[in-house]
Amino acid sequence: MGWLDRVDDQVDALTRARALQEASRSAEAYTLLERVIRTTTDPAARADAMVQRLSALINLGRTAEYTRAIEEASAAVRDLAEPYLHGHLNALAALAAHHQGALDRCVTHLVKAARALGAVEDPDRDTAWGWHDLAMAYSYLSFHGYALGAIERARQLGVTAGIPEETFAAPGIRLRNAVALDHNGDSDGCLRVLRDVAADLARFVRTGRAGRLRPSSLAAYGYAAARQAALGDRVEAAGDTEPSRLLNHGGDSARARDMRQLGLVCLAVADGRPIEAVTRLDTILVSTETLGAAEPARLRSIALSRAGDHLAAHRADRLAFRLAAQRNDRLRDVYIDGIAARIDHEEMRREAARFEGEALTDPLTGLPNRRRLERYITAVVTRGEQVVIGVCDLDGFKAVNTRHGHHSGDLVLQRIAGVINRVMRRGDFVARYGGDEFVVVLPDTGMAEAAEVARRIEAAVLAEDWESLVPGTPVGVSIGFAEVSGGSGLRNALSVAFEQADREMLAAKSRPRAS
Repeated sequence: MGWLDRVDDQVDALTRARALQEASRSAEAYTLLERVIRTTTDPAARADAMVQRLSALINLGRTAEYTRAIEEASAAVRDLAEPYLHGHLNALAALAAHHQGALDRCVTHLVKAARALGAVEDPDRDTAWGWHDLAMAYSYLSFHGYALGAIERARQLGVTAGIPEETFAAPGIRLRNAVALDHNGDSDGCLRVLRDVAADLARFVRTGRAGRLRPSSLAAYGYAAARQAALGDRVEAAGDTEPSRLLNHGGDSARARDMRQLGLVCLAVADGRPIEAVTRLDTILVSTETLGAAEPARLRSIALSRAGDHLAAHRADRLAFRLAAQRNDRLRDVYIDGIAARIDHEEMRREAARFEGEALTDPLTGLPNRRRLERYITAVVTRGEQVVIGVCDLDGFKAVNTRHGHHSGDLVLQRIAGVINRVMRRGDFVARYGGDEFVVVLPDTGMAEAAEVARRIEAAVLAEDWESLVPGTPVGVSIGFAEVSGGSGLRNALSVAFEQADREMLAAKSRPRAS
């Protein structure tokens, strides 16, 4: 039973408003929702309309109205015992706080949204959309691993509820992951992700499902292709899949408008018109939140380099790197200084100290940390699912720290985290266990499939250009896998599996490697 089945009034109008927003016609949805809010006497219908109205305002980029809309929606939802509504509202509030630059508020809403959506006892299509919006918020905040996990949850719930897979394709999540890699100097990694995005679109076209993609997804596919071309990669596209045509989708979405303008810059670079690209950058105005504050500076660097002005290109590139680093610094400040105080302020004093000590994300790599890993494995095994765990340990990492210092070591760890994340399958879980050790969890997987995953990780690490990052100190990885057996107690089964995987990893480390 869906949430609207529990609403007694204005069901048709609310359903219509939701369909309009899915079709990127948020202005029409907003007008319809305002009418519902003015006329309904049903508290549930009023609450749903106010949550949807906040979504429409975010899509339209009407930032000045966010605070009032959140306050009114919160008042309407407060007394309703419906986890979905609380979860969806907090996911949207996180997006709004992100666009307002209030990162501490954004992270607080993310935590609340995940808890509320996870507490839904009978997930339905509405819950799927809640997870979708939470995934978007994670993505905009650069928590790419969490974003991928949340959108996979949305896709699974959506398929169960009869929503086509392509509805939750969400190429924008991987697009933001790709440009973030490029902003931090990993253009090869960026291109690999962009090629994966292009392959997804090609699959939907080949199977005749491209026509069911959401307009906002088409715009993101268009920008991904344009960005790929701007980096000098050959893009195979024709007809309706040409980047210039895809960029025209997105309806009245503010984010789609931003991608359209930046996409034209990318296409000018790809077509050999770099001066035009620079001129466009001088005249357009885009939100720093759509693809990150560093994206215009990075595009300027690429254009100036193509124009032969390498000094100016270098300056622009350094600016892009600084802007990307500033964002990471702000996120660290949020965790260190802000979250405990904000949760305490919101009558969670007894939880504040525990939350501060139980942060679930590794601040260096952005991956889930050991605590989050243990919770995840416990949940999977408790559900009775077959699961394989893998221990990945870096080879040559001590030499990196000795020869180049710990800052370079940190860069290697960040690069490795990105490499492993890129080659994992949908639904796999990656965490930083500690030091130079990472753990991957493969649900519903046997040892034969695990061996193939190991080969992919090893090949991807081997293919990285370590010489340019840490000259003279090659980096590799040793991997060991083991199945978690449910035959004994859960804690003992996990311990035995970790020990076995660790032994396999050490055995792999001792084997001679091909040169």
